[in-house]
Amino acid sequence: MAGDATAQEKLFALREQIARLEGRPVPALAAAEQGMLAREPERTAKSNELRLSFGIPELDAALEGGLPMDGITEIRSRLSRDAGALSGFALALAARLQRQEEGEGLACAPILWIGDAASMQEAGVPYGIGLLQFGLRPETFLYAAPRKLSEALWLAETAVASGALGVTILEIRGNPAHFGLAESRRLALRAKAAGRPLFLLRHAGEEEASSALFRFLAEPAPASKRRLPDGSMLGGSIGQPSFRLILEKSRNPAPLSFLLEWNAHDRQFLPAERTGIPFPFGNEPAHSLPRLPASSDRSHRPPEMGAVLALDRAS
Repeated sequence: MAGDATAQEKLFALREQIARLEGRPVPALAAAEQGMLAREPERTAKSNELRLSFGIPELDAALEGGLPMDGITEIRSRLSRDAGALSGFALALAARLQRQEEGEGLACAPILWIGDAASMQEAGVPYGIGLLQFGLRPETFLYAAPRKLSEALWLAETAVASGALGVTILEIRGNPAHFGLAESRRLALRAKAAGRPLFLLRHAGEEEASSALFRFLAEPAPASKRRLPDGSMLGGSIGQPSFRLILEKSRNPAPLSFLLEWNAHDRQFLPAERTGIPFPFGNEPAHSLPRLPASSDRSHRPPEMGAVLALDRAS
């Protein structure tokens, strides 16, 4: 009991410090904390309802029911060339969220994608026709391209706090110095207060401390062949988009790996079949070719031009 009281006292002290930084009155915050503790069972039940399920029992169990709809979910990639898998997985989550809203009889709220200038130069921007084919409604998709990281963070914080968006997607590149635990904490507080999700996409970034409840590492995976109505596979075809996901941050003691494919028509995830194709790791080229044999007993310089004539002289 004494240990719990000490932990609560430290928690109140930290929240009071955050309130001072944000310019809120400290006594009001302390009273709000006491009220939150009194309503803890009700708040916990409501939090469990705000989840986005994948529809895959193993993954949903690892996520304690699904992704939180009132917090931050981080998705990162190791390399810039994996931008397609990173962006595709985030768009698939947004499309599944729209499907969940439609199933509940709600109007689809807009989706805001906040693009980073450096990531945009490397990975491009979302394309309207591609969004439609991926299962999204382009008329509900908004795109913003701030020039600076500070402007992107301000826009993300304002968008989440408004509560008018279905999901806010913040795209950054790497591990910038001006986006750390403090900035992540502010975004998490806004998402919690508004009850809206924020997807943080980190292109070519390393693991670092953040306020995200879950963090995925997204990588491309070999797609299976297209399945015909009779259940057979169409040879030489390419099936649905596939992702290799590693759940790096969660309450599980060790990272978990999942291989999923996205069905854009039904807007749902399915366990991908093992194709037997080895997944490339490292810096090997995507389309490897046989290497040419090393030259031997040959000149390292090309012959001089004009020494040989194609035809003999007529006279």
